Amino acid sequence: MHHLAALGALALACAQLVAQPGLAEEPSAATAPTAAEPFTVLVFSRTAGFRHASIPDGIAALKEIGEAQGFEVVATEDPAAFTDDNLERFTVVVFLSTTGNVLDEEQEAAFERFIAKGRGYVGVHAAADTEYDWPWYGKLVGGYFKSHPKIQPADVVVEDRTHPSTAHLPERWRRTDEWYNYRENPRESESIRVLMHLDTESYDGSEMPGDHPIAWCHQFGGGRAFYTGGGHTSESFRDPDFRRHLLGGMLWASGHTEHSRANGESETPAEESQ
Repeated sequence: MHHLAALGALALACAQLVAQPGLAEEPSAATAPTAAEPFTVLVFSRTAGFRHASIPDGIAALKEIGEAQGFEVVATEDPAAFTDDNLERFTVVVFLSTTGNVLDEEQEAAFERFIAKGRGYVGVHAAADTEYDWPWYGKLVGGYFKSHPKIQPADVVVEDRTHPSTAHLPERWRRTDEWYNYRENPRESESIRVLMHLDTESYDGSEMPGDHPIAWCHQFGGGRAFYTGGGHTSESFRDPDFRRHLLGGMLWASGHTEHSRANGESETPAEESQ
């Protein structure tokens, strides 16, 4: 019944989108991965360092995606949201270009327990520029920010097209963004599944020559974690392909996508040592 209700809401939302200029390109039910049942996403965008001007655009895009796909999106910058009781409402928490130390020790512990219950994390762009003194978070996100060159176009090589965040993309995806260099290469972690990397010959400023991952996922601490390095620019959140990339990441992190089960993903993530 939940599934039928979600599909009905999706059909109505898509019909409304087609009628609105500039929103007609939102993924249709026929092409986008869909949730097996409704769930709720918390979008957290507190910044204690650099603040991205694109954050309001990202929040708006994630709310539109959720409405179109039949799941709820709640946005906050209040770290007091990170309690056991409040987090129980959510299946996925998105860190949307957070920066610096955004949670205290009690809030960090509550978030660790949230993930241990099999819940999901999605990191967008500057989520990698967050909580450098929290080793658990560093393992969760998969790689800390190091530096970046100027905003410029680059070729993104989609190396894994079986994931719901990348299945819609071409093998080479040309797009403009601020391309992060990372302190660690996520591929060096045995648990991390790299989804996309940058062609370092296609732009200037990579400090990870030969292998520069830019989106990845893994099962960690009892739950699921997905990260994408895109999302610096406001234009990213108006790009239908990037929006579908985010959608697929959230659905995979939720553990409830038909697409994930079709590709052999387990319903209960395997525990990884921390």
